[in-house]
Amino acid sequence: MENATHSFYFNLTLFLNIGHYRYPAFVFCLLIYSFIVFANLFIILIISWEKTLHEPMYIFIAVLSVNSLYGSSGFLPRFLADLLSDTHLISRPACFTQIFVIYTYACSEMTTLSIMAYDRYAAVCHPLHYHKKMTSRAVMKLTALAWIWSICGIVAIIALSSGLSLCGNEIQKVFCANWNVVKLSCVTTTTHNIVGMFFTTTTAFVPLFYVLFTYLRIVIVCCRSSAEFKRKVFQSCVPHIVSFVIYSITGFCDIAISRYDLEDINPFVAGILSLEFVIIPPVLNPLVYGLKLPAIRRHILKVFW
Repeated sequence: MENATHSFYFNLTLFLNIGHYRYPAFVFCLLIYSFIVFANLFIILIISWEKTLHEPMYIFIAVLSVNSLYGSSGFLPRFLADLLSDTHLISRPACFTQIFVIYTYACSEMTTLSIMAYDRYAAVCHPLHYHKKMTSRAVMKLTALAWIWSICGIVAIIALSSGLSLCGNEIQKVFCANWNVVKLSCVTTTTHNIVGMFFTTTTAFVPLFYVLFTYLRIVIVCCRSSAEFKRKVFQSCVPHIVSFVIYSITGFCDIAISRYDLEDINPFVAGILSLEFVIIPPVLNPLVYGLKLPAIRRHILKVFW
């Protein structure tokens, strides 16, 4: 405890000194952020305007787009500023605010994708009862549940982490992450580890197994159905599967890199792997759903042509 530090700032140490290449990197990341904002806003507006898209599946897609805007806006503006800066210090309040935004984005993304799997399961396996199960009220409740669960869990985790006595202020990331803060603790973190493991299990692994279960049931139903039914199911489910797989892989990369000794990894590779889950899903989701789902694609083409 005598080595505890009380620095008001954390130092994000994974930023590399890339000299004049920082300016092309800044422009590239700014273009990515601009695309994320434009594409996701466009999907939200299309679904909001078109009454034919006021169905559970499309509403959940709009929720994903809102979440993408929320998560990327909680990370990229600060990241863009850091790219042009020679120092990468972040205050403790700003750090824990960033943890809150990024982690609630991550949790609600996984929870929403799980709810979308339930929606597809209900539509394919119980078509006669689908509209009774997935009413507007049910959609609102499920969406609210995804956000409330994420917020409550992250608030509890941050409340534990913010009270720790720390023996250092260096975070081996390009953004603030809870586990990296906990690793700086001067005291035992058994309680934090148990809470963190419980929340990770219920937010990541339980939804993963649930999605696998729902698609196993969908595959069983499809095996007994006509070719036309299979085609319609394939058309509506593939975008969700692609979105879920992409997010699961990028999320796993961030979890793995957080617990790995970064001294054994190229800093550039470590930085890219830790960025994936806050950049790739917000970029690809509007493309996957906008291009693959005929109903949305038709309205997008109507706007431009």
